[in-house]
Amino acid sequence: MTTNKIALVTGGSRGLGKNSALHLAQAGHDLIITYRQQEAEARAVVAQIEALGRKAVALPLDVGRSASFPAFAETLAQHLEQHWNRASFDFLINNAGIDAPSPFAQTTEEDFDNLLNVHFKGVYFLTQKLLPLLADGGGIVNFSTGLARFTTPGYAAYASMKGAVETLTKYMAKELGGRGIRANVVAPGIIKTDFTAAARTAHPQLEQYMAGNTALGRIGEPDDIGGVVAFLCSEAARWVNAQRIEASGGYSL
Repeated sequence: MTTNKIALVTGGSRGLGKNSALHLAQAGHDLIITYRQQEAEARAVVAQIEALGRKAVALPLDVGRSASFPAFAETLAQHLEQHWNRASFDFLINNAGIDAPSPFAQTTEEDFDNLLNVHFKGVYFLTQKLLPLLADGGGIVNFSTGLARFTTPGYAAYASMKGAVETLTKYMAKELGGRGIRANVVAPGIIKTDFTAAARTAHPQLEQYMAGNTALGRIGEPDDIGGVVAFLCSEAARWVNAQRIEASGGYSL
């Protein structure tokens, strides 16, 4: 009997996490999505996934609070048993994120620490804590950013955390390869989501500028990213490991 694959997407109530979850569901996966505050939005995503014929649950999680990870792992294990009669899931997508742009010279320690806790420490220790529940032969997809390759003033701290995630991903691939677990990075360029809404509102010419510097002549849409995540969680990507896949439409070439 074939067992449905289960993917866990952090920050799955909106933006790229939501889009990734829906693409994974369309590809035949069941989903566990996490949310920090947007419970209603998360439940709406669950309903969309169920409408596609897949199982889904939404669980609260603040990836910036590593002290909460042991309790989350216990809750996750209970839901895996209750809903799937399984003790493991197959794919971990570390997507959850926050935005706090500021010029390098003006970045506060508080903003730096918040970014660090969510984008690097959270990824590091949540993945570590969930390793006993991640199935052998499964996969990890970490989100980075095109800003780790090209630069846009105001994102020194954020991009530095993502650069650390890219290095971490290679170590995950190396150290977890014995279990058949692959680890890869998706690095989006600027995408039209609520995550980038504040920057696009504050700088009305930003979208036009970014589109003008992109080979494909526009900025990204969420649907440009979710399919890449689904591919990395498919059998077609079984030999893709420790790779950084930038999905930016060819920005700053």
